[in-house]
Amino acid sequence: MSAPLTALPQAERPRERLWSLGPAALTTVELVAILLGTGGGGRTSLDIAGRLLEVGGGSLRRLAQRPCAELLQADGVGPGKAGRLLAAFELGARLSKEGRPPVQRIREPEDVARLFQARLRDLQVEEFHLLALDSQSQVLREVLVTRGLLNSSLVHPREVFRAAIAEAAAGIIVVHNHPSGDPTPSMEDRTVTRQLAEAGRLLDLPLYDHVIIAGDRFASLATLGLL
Repeated sequence: MSAPLTALPQAERPRERLWSLGPAALTTVELVAILLGTGGGGRTSLDIAGRLLEVGGGSLRRLAQRPCAELLQADGVGPGKAGRLLAAFELGARLSKEGRPPVQRIREPEDVARLFQARLRDLQVEEFHLLALDSQSQVLREVLVTRGLLNSSLVHPREVFRAAIAEAAAGIIVVHNHPSGDPTPSMEDRTVTRQLAEAGRLLDLPLYDHVIIAGDRFASLATLGLL
């Protein structure tokens, strides 16, 4: 009978290593052990993962080709563990077939308007969105930061930059809509923009623009010299 994984120093346990070092730092046995979740039959999840890989001759691809009935014959592997393995193998197969999404690059305010106008133009409440950009002005992620009521959508720099930092963004653009149909920046819009720009300078994460969508029109605070 193997000692439980809890007997290992915390820094050496697979799940803790994944969170501290990232999945690429783990061995295949450790990754399979995390999928298994727990041990069984007197063996740890690491022991069972090692034996499963032996079934596949040490090859993850060959293990993925084994029928479910053969996985269930391994000591400590029940329907739950086998099901998680099969699901993981199928996800990997689908990921390998999935094409990369087209890269969206923001070069000017019109690019932002094209990206958001269709979904924001007819809304009856304000939505405040973030575009996290890389160093080539390519969109890393779009985030809905807040959704307001009628003509009010309050936003705090903390909410905006949390998502940008998580994406390791090089810069950001923020976007929101005016249900009134008038894209003219309000005093609140100018204040929020100033706060975001100041926070961005402190974080070395610049705010490139604040674009307001209103029906078929839009306004760029950077173009207006308000940024």
